[in-house]
Amino acid sequence: MFDVIIIGGGASGFYAAIHIAETNPNIKIAILERGKDVLKKVSISGGGRCNVTNGETDPMELTKNYPRGAKELLGPFYSHGPEQTMQFFESRGVPLKIEDDGRVFPESNSSQSIIDCFLKETDRLGIQVYRQSSVKAIEPIQEGEANVGWQVTTVKAKYSCKKLLVTAGSNPKIWEMLEGLGHSIVAPVPSLFTFNIDDDRISGIPGVSTPAHVEVLPKHSYKPEISVKLKSKRNEKPLFSAEGPVLITHWGLSGPAILRLSAWGALQLHESKYRFPIKVNWLPEYHKSSVLSFLQDVKEVEGKKTVLRSKVFDIPKRLWTNLVKASDIANDEKWAEVTKEKLQQLSDQLSNSRFMVEGKSTFKDEFVTAGGVELKEINFKTYESRICDGLYFAGEIMNVDAITGGFNFQNAWTGGYLAAMGITEALGN
Repeated sequence: MFDVIIIGGGASGFYAAIHIAETNPNIKIAILERGKDVLKKVSISGGGRCNVTNGETDPMELTKNYPRGAKELLGPFYSHGPEQTMQFFESRGVPLKIEDDGRVFPESNSSQSIIDCFLKETDRLGIQVYRQSSVKAIEPIQEGEANVGWQVTTVKAKYSCKKLLVTAGSNPKIWEMLEGLGHSIVAPVPSLFTFNIDDDRISGIPGVSTPAHVEVLPKHSYKPEISVKLKSKRNEKPLFSAEGPVLITHWGLSGPAILRLSAWGALQLHESKYRFPIKVNWLPEYHKSSVLSFLQDVKEVEGKKTVLRSKVFDIPKRLWTNLVKASDIANDEKWAEVTKEKLQQLSDQLSNSRFMVEGKSTFKDEFVTAGGVELKEINFKTYESRICDGLYFAGEIMNVDAITGGFNFQNAWTGGYLAAMGITEALGN
């Protein structure tokens, strides 16, 4: 018999447990983890460095990084945001640093610092952690019509508690159990993924990274070859757009701009079966017409130089080479020899490249999903269920997800903290 059982030994579960125990040391707490290891996502986050949170402390600005959950998280972020998160870790002997892009990491550059902090605290506070304890059933304990607690059956034992906090992440089996209790589950789809593209313009140059403006276009707008003679007026209004670093990989395109698109477009891109056209401007500071004008000036001034060897824009050399070749410009062709049509093609390749995405790949090991417990069924002041008394949620079990940059973890910390406060208040002294 416990006062509180937490299903899920991840970020929000540990964070909540520590806050409950510190607020009221008399509360008896157990964490149930289905795997051999706890805090697995913490371990692999940020390439093993653990991107703890983000340095953005304005709640309004912070919510702009959440394709799902922005409205619901605004109030919670005022109560417990990145500042409080950073204070939590630093006061427990884990110094943090804010990098230029706003991401926050331990100064140690090791996720083990965060894991050690959590394990040390749970040990100090007497919180029970049961590993390899996959949950098989969740049942309310009732007296008359009132729900007075919960019985949780695992593969090893049966436990009972007064309050139950579910922080099991994207777990289909747990979602099914919650549906059985009356909750609605928004069907999960991948949220963070890279774009698979097979195209000569980006093949053979993995590792190249450059700023770009990327747009996801309607399916009908894809044209494998762009012709200056084509004067189609079909609607090409982008479905989504993002600007930032784009990384060319062995499989296609990745990097912050692509991952932002994958998060914001998660539902629509899933519906398209991950086949959709994109448009890339490799020169985001230039408009298409200004690129052509600049190239015409180069043709006049640098006529004797070969196009391939005279990279006139600040883009990676290997990318320039591929785009020049894609414009049908020969290796030894001089600027003075380039026809008006080829100059237009080069302008298009630089500022208006079209690619067809033919699938997706998981971004590293950081699998994030859109979907989960319907947000209308949760009280975001306490993170308690509006359907079942004494049932609480935090983290990715809910239909909340964010772009990369520490924002998914911040959702976990904020939810864990407010659930902890709601639980301790409900249990009283």
